[in-house]
Amino acid sequence: MSKEDGWSVEVFSMLQNMEVQQVAYVPDAGHARLIELCEADSRMRAVPLTSEEEGVALLAGAWLGGERGVLLMQSSGVGNCINMLAMIQECRIPFLTLVTMRGEWGEFNPWQVPMGQATNGLLHNIGVIVHRPDTAERLVEVVNAAAHLAFDAGRAVAVLISQQIIGFKDWHK
Repeated sequence: MSKEDGWSVEVFSMLQNMEVQQVAYVPDAGHARLIELCEADSRMRAVPLTSEEEGVALLAGAWLGGERGVLLMQSSGVGNCINMLAMIQECRIPFLTLVTMRGEWGEFNPWQVPMGQATNGLLHNIGVIVHRPDTAERLVEVVNAAAHLAFDAGRAVAVLISQQIIGFKDWHK
């Protein structure tokens, strides 16, 4: 089992337990295993997106239709969602997003650094509650707490998954 498989399987199980029915995502290597698991589950509808802000609207509609959802994205997609997150805040729609981070520990792509460094502050400034687990072992616990805060208290919550947890690509090998 790879480093990614461990947390992906556990987070998937937690999402099942929280009765998440819709999983919106832009394809992302950091979420690849989690996306595969969600696509294979007949109780979940995995919806590929062309841009992350579509996921915000999709999850708002899911909630209005009585379903729970989660948006899987990379930190570079957070900037695409800022205007849409205003709707989430003003309408008090429960919102859960799992964000794989780029632009930090071990990053090779300089284009990922600015948004990766700004993600936490941008989400916080728009009113999203941000959780950042410090280890892979705590990830499931943090996602579970975030899911309860989102779905039970009607809040917008983001879990930022660091490159130290998902691993980083070494393009020099």
